[in-house]
Amino acid sequence: MFRIIFALVVSALCFSPGRAFTPRRPGRHTHIRLFASSLLKPAAVPLMDAGKAVARSGELIIELTTAENIYGGALSAVGAQVRNAGDCLAQAAASCRFKTGSELVTDELREAATCLQEAVAKMELGAQEALVDNRNEMASSMEQSVSVLASCGQALESAGAGIMTHEPVDKIGTYLVDASKQLLLFSQLTLQLAPNREEAQVASQRLTFAAERMKIAGNELQGIQPAKKTGKSWLKGGSL
Repeated sequence: MFRIIFALVVSALCFSPGRAFTPRRPGRHTHIRLFASSLLKPAAVPLMDAGKAVARSGELIIELTTAENIYGGALSAVGAQVRNAGDCLAQAAASCRFKTGSELVTDELREAATCLQEAVAKMELGAQEALVDNRNEMASSMEQSVSVLASCGQALESAGAGIMTHEPVDKIGTYLVDASKQLLLFSQLTLQLAPNREEAQVASQRLTFAAERMKIAGNELQGIQPAKKTGKSWLKGGSL
């Protein structure tokens, strides 16, 4: 008899009106995970492509310094930081695919921004070194690259911070599009570092591709669909 009474009391406590159907509010981290899994995933593939291309361009800039006999200087450090930024972007893209990845996306985007800001300081020093060596065209290109890399880094920082503060996902997309515009400008300036060097040419091509893919990533988050191709250009091997 005592056991029956005890069971009834416990049942009443567990299923009282004040407790039975009280919904639990998701914590901050739960909200972030849901944000990532449902909204960031469309950007994963193009952002991954962009990150790999940026990383490769950084390696090519380092190779360019070897060809130009200035390896170990400030421009080499710029290449290293650009490569690191690309690696961070690729890692951010990989984390976009997972439900628990949003905090990692935030961290990696902001780390990519930090790498680019460090590249800015090295770029300024590199411009001074180029002037001392009478490499006026290279110096001019590097001077112009300072503000471009700074703006690109700021756009990526805003994207990472926007995810952390739960800004609308289409706003995150605009930040990525802004970053893509700066990458495109940087691709043109990279070519001007040494127009006759294959390393500069390929680095510029990689950055152009990265800009295109990052723009697509931003458009995906904004719900902007790519324009449909017309005619039969695909039969001729037209670019995607």
